[in-house]
Amino acid sequence: VRMALLPDLGAEILIPLCAVIGIVFSLAQWFLVSKVKLTPGRGGSSAANNGRNGYRDHLIEEEEGLNDQSVVVKCAEIQSAISEGATSFLFTEYQYVGIFMVIFAALIFLFLGSVQGFSTKSQPCTYDQEKFCKPALATAVFSTASFLLGAITSVVSGFLGMKIATYANARTTLEARKGVGKAFIVAFRSGAVMGFLLAANGLLILYIAINLFKIYYGDDWEGLFEAITGYGLGGSSMALFGRVGGGIYTKAADVGADLVGKVERNIPEDDPRNPAVIADNVGDNVGDIAGMGSDLFGSYAESSCAALVVASISSFGINHDFTAMCYPLLISSVGIIVCLLTTLFATDFFEIKAVDEIEPALKRQLIISTVLMTVGVVIVTWTCLPSSFTIFNFGTQKVVHNWHLALCVCAGLWSGLIIGFVTEYYTSNAYSPVQDVADSCRTGAATNVIFGLALGYKSVIIPIFAIAVSIFISFSLAAMYGIAVAALGMLSTIATGLAIDAYGPISDNAGGIAEMAGMAHDIRERTDALDAAGNTTAAIGKGFAIGSAALVSLALFGAFVSRAGISTVDVLTPKVFIGLIVGAMLPYWFSAMTMKSVGSAALKMVEEVRRQFNTIPGLMEGTAKPDYATCVKISTDASIKEMIPPGALVMLTPLIVGTIFGVETLSGVLAGSLVSGVQIAISASNTGGAWDNAKKYIEAGASEHARSLGPKGSDPHKAAVIGDTIGDPLKDTSGPSLNILIKLMAVESLVFAPFFATHGGLLFK
Repeated sequence: VRMALLPDLGAEILIPLCAVIGIVFSLAQWFLVSKVKLTPGRGGSSAANNGRNGYRDHLIEEEEGLNDQSVVVKCAEIQSAISEGATSFLFTEYQYVGIFMVIFAALIFLFLGSVQGFSTKSQPCTYDQEKFCKPALATAVFSTASFLLGAITSVVSGFLGMKIATYANARTTLEARKGVGKAFIVAFRSGAVMGFLLAANGLLILYIAINLFKIYYGDDWEGLFEAITGYGLGGSSMALFGRVGGGIYTKAADVGADLVGKVERNIPEDDPRNPAVIADNVGDNVGDIAGMGSDLFGSYAESSCAALVVASISSFGINHDFTAMCYPLLISSVGIIVCLLTTLFATDFFEIKAVDEIEPALKRQLIISTVLMTVGVVIVTWTCLPSSFTIFNFGTQKVVHNWHLALCVCAGLWSGLIIGFVTEYYTSNAYSPVQDVADSCRTGAATNVIFGLALGYKSVIIPIFAIAVSIFISFSLAAMYGIAVAALGMLSTIATGLAIDAYGPISDNAGGIAEMAGMAHDIRERTDALDAAGNTTAAIGKGFAIGSAALVSLALFGAFVSRAGISTVDVLTPKVFIGLIVGAMLPYWFSAMTMKSVGSAALKMVEEVRRQFNTIPGLMEGTAKPDYATCVKISTDASIKEMIPPGALVMLTPLIVGTIFGVETLSGVLAGSLVSGVQIAISASNTGGAWDNAKKYIEAGASEHARSLGPKGSDPHKAAVIGDTIGDPLKDTSGPSLNILIKLMAVESLVFAPFFATHGGLLFK
C-alpha cells in the first residue's frame, strides 16, 4: 500500500493557508467595491480616477446629467435606511436566538453527560471494546463547546453577509449609470466577498477547533470527531432561525407591498410612495443574504462533520493518518483556490457589455468552477490519500481505493452542476417553461397558478435522478463516507455558489434604490435585467442548498445509524414504519407553519399600507412621506414571534422521538423527512422563481410575445403579479427552510446518538 505523497506537515500548512488566502481575497474584493463613492464628490463621479479615460467619461456624464448631486445623496439616504433596518432586525433576532443557544447548549451537556452518569473515568471505546477512550463527560463538554462555536460562526457569517450586501446595493445603483457591465461587477464582487469570507471562515474555525480538541483527546480520534459534530449542529440550528425569521420578514413586506401597491393602487414596484418599500428591501438582506449565508455554512459544516465522523472509525482514524483524515478539509481548501480563479473570469478576464450577457456570465461561473474543481479533486486525492484503505460500513470495514473517492466527490460535484442547470432552465425567462407560465396569464390568475404548480412539480424529476445516481455511485464505492464526500463535492465550489447567489438580492436592492431615488428609466431597465438574472441565480443557489442537504443528511443518517449501533434499518418493522410515515409528514407541517406565518404577517402589512394610503393626505400625489418605520416594525415583530414554533418543531422532534420511541423509530423519521422534504423544497423554490420571472418577462417586454401580454397594469400582468405573490412564501420561506429541516434533524440525532443508544426508547422497554 502506497502511503500518501503529502506529509502531515503539508496538510497542516495547506489548510490554514488556503483559508487565509480566501479571507485576503474577499477583503481585496471589498476594497474594490468601496472605491465607488457614496458621497457627492467633485464632478459627481470618480472621473479623475480613470486617468486615461477620465476626459471621455466626463463628457458622457455631462450628457446623461450624471452630475446630479441630489441623486447620489438620495441613494446614500435610502441605503442607510435599509442598512439600519437590517442591522436592528438581526440584533433583535440574535437576542432571541442567543437565549435559545444557551438553553440548547445546556441540554446537550445534560443529555450527553448523563450517558455514563457524569463519570470522569475512561470508558471502553464504542467501536473497539479492547481500547479505552475518553469519558462521555468529555464528549458532553466538547460537543457543547463546538455547538456554541458553530452557532457563533453561523451568526457571524449571516451578519457579515448582510453588512456587505447593504454596503454594496446603492453602489451598484450608482454604477448602473455608467452601464450594465459596471453595475454587474460591483454586485458580483460584493457577492464574492460574502462567499469567500464564509467558505474560508468555516474551514479555518473548524480546523482550529480540531487542533485545539486534539490537545485533550490525544490519540482518541473517535471521541474527538464525535465531539466535533456539535459544530455542524450549531451552524444549522442558527441557520434555521435565520432562514425562517428572515424569510417571514422579507415575504410579509413583499406580499404586502405588492398587493396594495401594484394590484390595488397601480403604482410600480419599489415606488417610494409605498409605505412597505423599505421593509421589502430590508427583507432581501435579512432573508436571502443572512439566511442563505448561515444555511450554506451549516451544510458545509455538517458535510465536513459527517465525513470526519465516519473517517475516524475507518482506517484513517485507526492508523492516525492525519493527512488522509483531513481529506474533507483539503477538498474545501482546494475549492477556495478554484473559486478564486473562477471569480477572476467574471470580474477581470471578460467584460459584460450588454444585458443579454449577464446570465451566460453567471452560468459560465458554474461551469468553470466545476471543471477546475474536477482537476483539483484528482490532484488532492492522488497526493493526500494512500492508494488503498478501509472505510467503516455498518459494522464491517470495506476496502476502498483512492480513485473511488475521487469519483464520489466528482459525482456530487457534477450532480450539483446538473441541478443548477435544470433549475436555471425551469426558472429563467429565456426558456419555454417560464414563457408558457407567462402566456397562461392571458386567461387570468387561476391558469397562471395551475401552470406554475405543474412547472414546480415537473422540475423535481431530473434533480432527483441526479441525486439518486450520485448516491448510488458513492455508496457502492465507499459506503457512507462516499456520500459524505459527495456532499462536500457539491459544496466544494461554495464560494462561487454563494457569490452568484448573493448577487441576486444585491441587484434586487439596487433596482429598488434606483426606483426610490427617481432615477432615469434606462437605469431602472439595467437594474431590472440584473435582477431578473438574480432571480435565476437565487433559484440555482437554492437548488444547490437542497441537493447538498439531501446528500449531507443521508451521510449524517449513516453516521447516526452506525453510532446508535443499529446494523440494519428494516422498513417492515412497525417501529420503523411509523417513524417513516410521520417523518414524511413533518415537512408539510413545517411548511404549513411558515406559510401561515407569512400570510398572517402579510395581512397586517396590507392593512397598515392601506391605512396609510387612506389617511395620509398627499401620499399618492407624492407631496407627503409615508411612515416606513411602522411597516418595518410589523415585519420585525411578526417574524420574531413566528419563527419560534417552526424552529421548536424541528429541534424537539428528534429529542422526543429518540427518547420516547428509540433509535429505530428515529431512523425512520429521518429517512421519511429526507425523502419528502427534498421534493417539496425543490418544487416550492422553482415554482416561486418561475412565477417571479414570468412577471418580470411580461414587465420587460423584450419580445413580441411579451409585449402582447403587457404593459404593466394590463390584466395578464395583474394575473402574473398574483402568481408572483403566491410564490413569494414558497420560494423564500418554506422551500429554502426545508433543506435545513432535513439536515438539522439528522445532525441533531447524530449528536444525541450516545444518549439515545443508552437511555432512549422508553416506550418499548
